[in-house]
Amino acid sequence: MKKKYDPNYIEKKIYSLWKKNNYFKFNKKKTKKKYCITLPPPNITGTLHMGHAFQHTLIDILIRYNRMKGKNTLWQIGTDHAGIATQILITKKIIKKGHDINNYDRDTFIKKILKWKEKYGKIIKNQMKRLGYFIDWDRERFTMDKKFSYTVKKVFINLYKNNLIYRTKSIVNWDTKLNTVISDLEIKHKNKKVSMWYIKYKLLNNIKTKDGKKHLLIGTIRPETIFGDTAIMINPEDKRYNNLIGYFVKVPLINRIIPIISDIKAKIKKGSGCVKITPAHDFNDYKIAIKYNLPMINIFTYDGKILSNTNVFDSKGNPSTFYDNKIPKSFHNLDRYVARKKIIRKLKKNKLLKKKYQYNTYIPYNERNGAIIEPMLTNQWYIKMNKLTKLAINSVKNGNINFIHKQYENIYFSWMKKIKDWCISRQIWWGHRIPVWYDEKNNIYVGQNEKKIRLKYNIPNNKILKQDNDVLDTWFSASMWTFSSLGWPKSKKIFKQYHPTNVIISGFDIIFFWIARMIMITMYIVKDKKNKPQIPFKNIYITGLICDENGEKMSKSKGNIVDPIDIINGISLNNIIKKRTKNTIKNKSFVKIINNTKKKFPYGIKATGADPLRFTIASLSSTNRLIKWDMNRLEGYKKFCNKLWNASKFVIDKSKNVKYLSHKNDISIIDKWIISELNIIIKEFEKSINNYRFDIAANKLYSFIWNQYCDWYIEFIKPIINLFDENNSIGTINTLLYVLKIILKLAHPIIPFITEYIWQKLIKYDFNNEFNSITMEKFPKYNNKFINKKLNIDVIWLKNTIIQIRNFRVKRKIKFNKKIKIIFKKDDLIKKRIKNLGFFIKKMVNIKKILITTKDIKSTFNNNITNNIFL
Repeated sequence: MKKKYDPNYIEKKIYSLWKKNNYFKFNKKKTKKKYCITLPPPNITGTLHMGHAFQHTLIDILIRYNRMKGKNTLWQIGTDHAGIATQILITKKIIKKGHDINNYDRDTFIKKILKWKEKYGKIIKNQMKRLGYFIDWDRERFTMDKKFSYTVKKVFINLYKNNLIYRTKSIVNWDTKLNTVISDLEIKHKNKKVSMWYIKYKLLNNIKTKDGKKHLLIGTIRPETIFGDTAIMINPEDKRYNNLIGYFVKVPLINRIIPIISDIKAKIKKGSGCVKITPAHDFNDYKIAIKYNLPMINIFTYDGKILSNTNVFDSKGNPSTFYDNKIPKSFHNLDRYVARKKIIRKLKKNKLLKKKYQYNTYIPYNERNGAIIEPMLTNQWYIKMNKLTKLAINSVKNGNINFIHKQYENIYFSWMKKIKDWCISRQIWWGHRIPVWYDEKNNIYVGQNEKKIRLKYNIPNNKILKQDNDVLDTWFSASMWTFSSLGWPKSKKIFKQYHPTNVIISGFDIIFFWIARMIMITMYIVKDKKNKPQIPFKNIYITGLICDENGEKMSKSKGNIVDPIDIINGISLNNIIKKRTKNTIKNKSFVKIINNTKKKFPYGIKATGADPLRFTIASLSSTNRLIKWDMNRLEGYKKFCNKLWNASKFVIDKSKNVKYLSHKNDISIIDKWIISELNIIIKEFEKSINNYRFDIAANKLYSFIWNQYCDWYIEFIKPIINLFDENNSIGTINTLLYVLKIILKLAHPIIPFITEYIWQKLIKYDFNNEFNSITMEKFPKYNNKFINKKLNIDVIWLKNTIIQIRNFRVKRKIKFNKKIKIIFKKDDLIKKRIKNLGFFIKKMVNIKKILITTKDIKSTFNNNITNNIFL
């Protein structure tokens, strides 16, 4: 072995060894018990970040551990197409190069994305290899490969045939930059100071308020939406206005006559107490329109400009002529915020603006591109969720699916109980195109492709069919990940063996996006042999969110991301700054990112290798919802790997010249002690991994290797090896080697590279070794027969005695090379301990002689070491 631990050298060498010998190759044998985890597929939008490394490492620990437990393991991997995120990314790239996005057609744009996917798919793959993950890359999947696309269409067709998918006009969150609907779950809110404008709406037919006013004062932060008003709402208990219920007002600037309605949703003490109802551009107003059968008027284009002619619909979404669709020409094609300013000026000029005041409110926006969301009335495809929800709730309630951390179970139930129908259509190019075709009369045909539809419905080729332009929500295809990635519905052999999977490991931020939807779709679509709903996984392990050392979420905008590969390979300060400030506008935030980076990494990041990173991840994987990344721990665990390296080098050096090492020999009392402690750690480590407490497992392992094995046992046995001949020391060397082998097996799931490298060196001196790789070894078994509680207590006494004598030497400034005598007060237990363990006291603290006496020891010197040990 090399003198120094060099992680980059050994990790590259070991990965080549694994690859060369096909150790990653998936074994299809039916005889073994099966164990499967499907990787939450990372998006192709970029490289893997620390959150990915965190989850993936925990998965790899479980895969390697269960493989060593004798199971036939399968880590099903792949990447996700990430519809909206990828489309935004590629659009920005095109615009940045000075090209006009409007010059791209669908096919050309998709080809551009596929090139990106090939590039970043390889980068992601190489990152995962660098972290040492036990993956058969021949089984890699992509959520838009041909087999996956077939599955997505099949599920859509199934749901449609069973009346669970429908198309309707409804109000949605509309992104005016991307021109698509986005999910409620994908919206962020920012606190912003806005103006509340109070506008006069004239009462008709000489009707007045109780205080004699000829108008109602309506407060709004969105004056531009007055063109879409279809009612004014007051509270029926509001004595100021309840005499006006059933009468009418005139909408300013367009003179549309709209009714005054009543509902308790209008708050008497909020604003003026009067609320304008704009059903096509406000979610609450939309509900009121449905309830009271009000018309709905869409006033915006898809990119957020004022229409020349509004789109008027009835409360069921059908085109209506109830209201005139005209808007004053001066407002045509104005951006909504430009229109707002112009409307305010016009209202002021016409003396229809009473007052304004400012207050803070939360504005919804798309975090990916910063677009402020516009509620918009559009045609979309939906899934009815009630039927699916019941199955999913019951699967967790009855224990078929188990949340490892129970606090997330309540979050899951809370969301499932208030779930709405799921809008699954998106108005973008990148994604699974909806498998729906329309004829010239807008009749709907659903099928895998146009050819099959024409055959099924006997539609001649001269009759035009057009496919729906929309694509499916990314989370719709992602909801099929466990069963589709394993081959359902065409290749069912592997699917039948490994589905349902054993556990899903994911972040709490996608419990609703992904976890819940996987359960719902899988249980509805996939049936077991008895035709009962099949769950996607048996256990759900939710990880905390990886934050920086200050508890801040790692993000590109904050410039606090740490790349796992930079930790492994090392990186200079300048290169960290370049990565963190790439595509960042040079403002205060830019300067802050640079200053914080210089403060945190003044000399860059030293290369630590993959194993210390993996051990750090395991040690941090607590039940906390937020996990602070700790670079100091990382450095500490590199020292731990170095400690293991040096200890192993010592063992190998002592083993290589000993003959008949495989023969059984008598072992010393201290050998029996370390074997007893070893079996305790085997039991505790296994229990921790089985309970998904990777942090406890890592900390127990660290403590045993560093403290018990290296600091104590190796120091205890050095005199035995150095002083005695081969015959008298071979039992101890056997124990030394045996314990190291077990340590390597225990540690292998967490730190696979260093354990494999040392294993390759050890097997040269172990004639009983069955396999050429530690990856093929069986996990150590706990043996209660080796537990010696009394001996463990005796060795605790031994260690405490040695520490006390060492401290006394330091305190009295007695040099270590000076031999001393010590006296113990006699009792039967002390006598026995000295007989068994006195040799180790002598050698560890350089004792010339140990005396035992029953007499009171009196001395004029301060020679009392402890209550019963004297100099």
